[in-house]
Amino acid sequence: MYSNPQRKSSDTLELRREVGRWLKARREARGLSQRQFAETIGADYYTFVSQLETGRGRIPPDKDVVFAAALGMNVRDFVLAIMPFYDPVTFDILFPRGPAESEAAS
Repeated sequence: MYSNPQRKSSDTLELRREVGRWLKARREARGLSQRQFAETIGADYYTFVSQLETGRGRIPPDKDVVFAAALGMNVRDFVLAIMPFYDPVTFDILFPRGPAESEAAS
């Protein structure tokens, strides 16, 4: 599992919880139960979805296409949505926020 030595594990857990809440909201917006979603993504157990939604797991990168389809999203948009939570260092390198962008976000 990827870990950033400059980031505390509590920070990582909070990021995972945030993306879990996002995933749950997207799943519920599609009208899917955890069990239905698990079947759609090909997971053996619905508890896998529960673990993701509570921040105790990570969406495997090789499943991005399947998750995006299940959520009715373009795969690129899906990856851009989850990347700041799972790999914030790389996301910040690829998409730096300059002064104008930082002010607009405030």
